[in-house]
Amino acid sequence: MAVRRIPLVAGNWKMNFNHLEATYFVQKFAWLLRDARIDYRRCEVALMPSFTSIRSVQVLVEADDLPISYGAQSVSVTSQGAFTGDVSADMLAALGCSYVIVGHSERRKYHPEDDANIVDQVRAVLAAGMSPILCVGESYEERKQGIELDFAVGQVRDVTRDLSIEEASRLLVAYEPVWAIGTGMVATPQSAQDAAKAIRDDIRATFGGQTADNLRILYGGSVTSKNADQLIRQPDVDGFLVGGASLHAEELADIVAIVAKSDVSA
Repeated sequence: MAVRRIPLVAGNWKMNFNHLEATYFVQKFAWLLRDARIDYRRCEVALMPSFTSIRSVQVLVEADDLPISYGAQSVSVTSQGAFTGDVSADMLAALGCSYVIVGHSERRKYHPEDDANIVDQVRAVLAAGMSPILCVGESYEERKQGIELDFAVGQVRDVTRDLSIEEASRLLVAYEPVWAIGTGMVATPQSAQDAAKAIRDDIRATFGGQTADNLRILYGGSVTSKNADQLIRQPDVDGFLVGGASLHAEELADIVAIVAKSDVSA
């Protein structure tokens, strides 16, 4: 019998929107979701603002009792101390964050964050009671070499090899091929499915069937309302980590509506 996993649509705002713009967006987005009569038993919705906007999102979500989760785009590996500019997992948890993005390709490239740092971030997020969304995915060069599945699975394995079953059960994975992020290029539905299945199969081999069957695997990389329907129909794709399209309330609401109405969320 197929396992029912509630899909997640998470909007990654990256470095966009000040706190006032974030407030306006959430209000508008919530109205659009209400008008669309979204069934939240069929699709979870989350927003990932910048650090400076998390509190504004929290206040609005709690005051209006909005059915929207939220989280952060990165986290420090340390809990407190003389680490100028860092934000700890406990600080994010105190703001009511449910999720933290870990290992996004832009963080790996520009900061840079290596595998050891990403493992420590995952552990910090888990210790604070939140769920990490681990981003993995190959470059165009790795895809040309035909090693894209091995590469993505290897990135997941580097993080999960020392996790307990309980810790692994709280992990989400976002397959985001680097060549598709912000480029307008998108993986074919079959490519997304192949990667998601390979990741799930590896989790199954390591942690067993229940953990693998419950693992939510998102796709990210130029997701729009035009390609969301075919992508979400893939049996191992459990939602989306949306970048550029998440900056437009109408577009993000359309993606949520598509996922909520899809057969796989039934």
